[in-house]
Amino acid sequence: MDVTDEIREDGLQAVLPTLSRVFGLGEVHDRQFLEHGLMNRNWRLETDAGAYAVKEITDVPLPQLRRNLAVLVDLAREGIPVPAPRPAVGGDLVVEVGGHGYCVLPWLEGEHVQGTDLTLGQARDLGVLLARLHVGLRRHAPGPAPGQAPPAKVREVADADRAAAVLLGRFPTEPMTELVRGAVEALHHRRGLLARYADARPPVDEVVSGPYGWTHGDFQYRNLLRQGGRVVAVLDWDRLGVRSYGEEVARTAQVQFGVGGVFDLDRIAAFCAGYRSVIDLSEGELADAVKRLWWKRMTDFWQLEFYLDRQDATYGEMFLTGEALLIWWTDRADEVQAAYAAR
Repeated sequence: MDVTDEIREDGLQAVLPTLSRVFGLGEVHDRQFLEHGLMNRNWRLETDAGAYAVKEITDVPLPQLRRNLAVLVDLAREGIPVPAPRPAVGGDLVVEVGGHGYCVLPWLEGEHVQGTDLTLGQARDLGVLLARLHVGLRRHAPGPAPGQAPPAKVREVADADRAAAVLLGRFPTEPMTELVRGAVEALHHRRGLLARYADARPPVDEVVSGPYGWTHGDFQYRNLLRQGGRVVAVLDWDRLGVRSYGEEVARTAQVQFGVGGVFDLDRIAAFCAGYRSVIDLSEGELADAVKRLWWKRMTDFWQLEFYLDRQDATYGEMFLTGEALLIWWTDRADEVQAAYAAR
């Protein structure tokens, strides 16, 4: 659905009457901008039809979003905790207003609980839930998976080093704030790590072994709502795509349980054991996925690029936190691999 001739004023204010009409929300009694979103913009609405979350999409093509939202309807019917989107008049799940796309989902109460605040039992249950999600996506995929897993992208050392050098040149020498000083020091240290571990780079363009299929793409605590210790909603399906299952397991555990510059190895072990109780990932397949994730973190600087482009300190702080974890991880690679291999 394409609705034009709208002027965006005060965030949602200008487009709200159109959205309310096409989504059948009735009168809007209250709206609240949700400041915690890093990419898309989100609001909570109180309406005649109930409480809803409205998302303005900024980082995903709208046809891709429509495809992703349609999957949620089938997953919700199967009892997997996902929010089924509210269709607009005519059945469209995304409405375009003034060049921007919007979707509406039911508002669900709950809290975002960081991975290190979970009990070991909850960490294991989280692994089980991720595996159930992968199984559900086999049945309700938005399209067929390719005949083999997508080739793994592996950045070359020289390319990563050049990127670090370019970033160093973008930082001002004065004033040298604490954040800038920390980022500059971290970049110099990272270039040293790249030189030291160049021979540890995984093979380039190699098809990863092991099971693969449609995956969530960002399964982590910011996108999980909990009530009474249970996950009641898996949110933010913008990155639904075909990946190796090992890749999503490795990344999820890192984001969930890599906090404060260290890994919570006990919770990683519980999480992986839960997942592997449903989907059989071999120790070798997981070890390969973990090494590839480590190398991706070693060669990636997206947080600093966002920090410099958007002048948002949040991304700079994210980089420094990630750098501390990378150093800890590199020094204890064998311990980390052992935790991921747990059953």
